[in-house]
Amino acid sequence: MATYCISDIHGEYEAYRKLLEKIGFSDSDELYVLGDAIDRGPRSMDVLMDMMMRPNVIPLIGNHEYMALQCLRFLATEVTDESVDAVNDDMIRGLLEWQTVGGQETIESFGRLSAEDKADVLEYLEEFSLYEEVRCGGEDYVLVHAGLVNFAPARPLGDYTLPEMIFRVPDYSKVYYPDKYLVTGHRPTRAIKGNPAPDRIYRANRHIAIDCGCTFGGQLGVIRLEDGEEFYV
Repeated sequence: MATYCISDIHGEYEAYRKLLEKIGFSDSDELYVLGDAIDRGPRSMDVLMDMMMRPNVIPLIGNHEYMALQCLRFLATEVTDESVDAVNDDMIRGLLEWQTVGGQETIESFGRLSAEDKADVLEYLEEFSLYEEVRCGGEDYVLVHAGLVNFAPARPLGDYTLPEMIFRVPDYSKVYYPDKYLVTGHRPTRAIKGNPAPDRIYRANRHIAIDCGCTFGGQLGVIRLEDGEEFYV
């Protein structure tokens, strides 16, 4: 059994499947997807539908899944006088904001699903974890999409709110946990100041940043927690 972490697939289905093949992902392995599996890329629903079929894929929510949930709920609602009346300015604003950050392809591919598949996708998205704690190879890992806003060493992870974990990146120059690694996505590693290896997994000060900018012309990367080996497509 091996334990892998990946993040920010962003609808790049072909790269995702090639990476699973490259690592020889099997039913005895586990893959943690640290959010933003959807949007920007061309095949968001294919990524989600594949993840849904694999009980050993553990999804965490990212800001793109959060935005999608707010919009897809009402987009999936049957059009009636009541449902139209229920649409408010916040819904419209959220939909427009989501479209500006890559949500349009997800909207279109979601619209092509059957009513049953739409319901399954919404139920699946609602089950995404906010964070996970994993122990592998004698080391402890905290997995979260973006970071830990208002961090305090003694603060329980369960006390952090969703906005504190999915929108803002951590301070990579700061050690958060001296006895744990903080594994995050959200910010492409090419954008981390002082990173000597853009588009590769970044490690410093007990941070492991794994968004390698696949949807921006970079790579899709995955790390195996047992031994720290990295794989790329």
